[in-house]
Amino acid sequence: MNIALIGYGKMGKTIEGLALARNHSISYKIDENNQHDIQHVKADVAIEFTHPEAAFENIKTCLQQKIPVVCGTTGWLHHLPEIEKLCHEVNGTFFYASNFSIGVNLFFKLNKQLATLMSNFSQYQVALSETHHIHKKDAPSGTAITLAEGIIQQHQHYHAYQLDKSNQEGVISIEAIREGEVPGTHVVTYKSEVDEISIRHEAYSRQGFAAGALAIAEWIVKENKKGMLNMDDYLKF
Repeated sequence: MNIALIGYGKMGKTIEGLALARNHSISYKIDENNQHDIQHVKADVAIEFTHPEAAFENIKTCLQQKIPVVCGTTGWLHHLPEIEKLCHEVNGTFFYASNFSIGVNLFFKLNKQLATLMSNFSQYQVALSETHHIHKKDAPSGTAITLAEGIIQQHQHYHAYQLDKSNQEGVISIEAIREGEVPGTHVVTYKSEVDEISIRHEAYSRQGFAAGALAIAEWIVKENKKGMLNMDDYLKF
């Protein structure tokens, strides 16, 4: 498989190492130093991990060149309807996930199940916290937003989320902490006057994210997948 890496930071380099170990080739490595080269990319698939300000144009350019895109950049989803429209127009392939870790996606499912259970117990107030490395541009993280949206979907008392502490009824508070080189830690807590219940996921390294993104790229190319895709399509649960 011939891969174009759109974004050659720590995640891109981790994906590169795993891809070469699996006998894939890297045709392009695009970063801020050669951004114009994206206009000429040729590859079986592009894996995009950049930053919110660049993601939309990167994805659009690859789709226009009929290159399937696997994207893990968060913070740009207000443009998602435009990408969906373009993907259908060119009969392309676009896969987005806020987190490619299998463990995190199991955590998403657990979060929804817990929200369903807690929906009948209004004495418990929910809050989220997420901790990431100091280089992360967006806050809250895409993973935290996915968790909040899962709670809103399953819990009858919540309808919105807000960064930092919220005292508004029905609004989930998300605390975003930036420190050191933390790959990602997410905690969901339900607290009452007498006790609390929490679930937590902590990533030890970027390996899990990179391995997931590469496995999905392999799946898309092998099975010639088309359209707008997400982790539910891949994991089938």
